[in-house]
Amino acid sequence: MYSIGEIISSYRKKKGLLQQDLADELAKEGITISYKAISNWERNLAEPSVTIFYKVCRILGITNMYEAYFGVNPTDPFSSLTDEGREKAMDYINLLHASGMYEKQTAKIIPFRSIDIFENAVSAGTGNFLVDGPKETVRIDESILPEDTTFGVRISGDSMEPEFHDGQIAWVLQLESVANGEIGIFALNGEAYIKKLQNDKDGIFLISLNEKYAPIKVGENDRLDIFGKVLGKSDASAITGHC
Repeated sequence: MYSIGEIISSYRKKKGLLQQDLADELAKEGITISYKAISNWERNLAEPSVTIFYKVCRILGITNMYEAYFGVNPTDPFSSLTDEGREKAMDYINLLHASGMYEKQTAKIIPFRSIDIFENAVSAGTGNFLVDGPKETVRIDESILPEDTTFGVRISGDSMEPEFHDGQIAWVLQLESVANGEIGIFALNGEAYIKKLQNDKDGIFLISLNEKYAPIKVGENDRLDIFGKVLGKSDASAITGHC
């Protein structure tokens, strides 16, 4: 069994990449991290977040994590085949798909406009609110909902005034990264925030629009998760109609 650090190091070297090269590739994916952080991963002094590790796997061509972790996948019927055997097996699978006789029948889903609103405050609180936090599902008048909205969160506090006020609903497009200067929903070391991202030569900061709050610096060993980009807002009084 291999550690996460050993897997990253092994596949990075197979790709012929330096640690800085991997950091540069991650930057293209919207993830800013130093080669020192990658060195810490490979020495098992720290581990990347799930989101970042997914990007690393894609960059390094790690397609079977079970096999990479344990060295073999006993549940994978392809694992004991040669490359030629795998190609023949895939040819047969493609024939089955082409016949149409063995395709799963899926029900057609008729979409309707409803939105999840997460109840935990985004100025502070658990960073897992999108997974474990309480929420309500409501029907929304599309005229007040920004296009591409994925979910809503309730705002707590005055750190984003005058643009966003306590008790309002922030409408969010779920994304794994946001651009410099955009307002997003973040979790820094488990604390959830609505902030503006500043990413420049001085480092990464979460910025409040209210000037009485100091910028929050993101250190290279901090865990920063991005839940999405804020598209707009509504007063809570405009939200009606539980599903």
